Parts: sequence; structure tokens; C-alpha cells
Amino acid sequence: MAQPHHDAAYCADLGRQWIEAWNSHDLERILALYSDEAEMTSDKIPLLGFDPSGTLHGKDKLRMYWRKGLDLLPDLHFTLIDVYVSPDSLVVFYQNERGAKICEYLRLNADGKIRQGSANHLVH
Repeated sequence: MAQPHHDAAYCADLGRQWIEAWNSHDLERILALYSDEAEMTSDKIPLLGFDPSGTLHGKDKLRMYWRKGLDLLPDLHFTLIDVYVSPDSLVVFYQNERGAKICEYLRLNADGKIRQGSANHLVH
């Protein structure tokens, strides 16, 4: 039997919560959605002076990276376009305050927390 947090409604709601957390600019609210051992991959990680591999491991590293990002982007705002779900992951498709469209792939652990994230940007 599937875990309750692995059903489509849970995943879709988590996508909406994720957008709301980012729009709140409350770093601890954002981090509460993630497991302690979460990892994040983004092409923005090296650009902000973090790991050149583009991947960070653990909440402490995510906290440092996202704190810097939030400080650099005080007008950050995401507008949800759609949420795509599977039994253990979701993709949040959104537009940021600069008009860029982004897909955030989020894989869940057994407790329904985000264990892996990947920000996917269009190549121009």
C-alpha cells in the first residue's frame, strides 16, 4: 500500500506549499519541507560561489546557499504554473519575478520530506 504522502493530492499540495514558502522569504519555512540529508542541484550553485559541481548536500549547506540567494533577490516571487506528480516526486513548474520559467524536480523520502531537488532552467 502506498504511503499517504505519496499520493497525487499530497504531492500537488506540497508543490503549492513549496511556492508559498519561497514567496514568504522565510528560510526556515522553506527548509522545513526538506529532509536533513537533502541534496540540491542547480546551475546557480557555482554562480553564487558554492560547490563547482552544482550539487549541495545537507540542510546546513542549503541554508547557506538559499540565505545568500534570498539576500541577493529581495523581490523574489514565484508564480505557480502547474505541478506534475508521480508516486515519489513532483515537478513544480513556475515563473519567477523576472519572467523566467523554471521546473523544480523534487523527490520525496519515506517521511514525505524533500530528499532531492533539482532546479531546471531553460537554455538561452
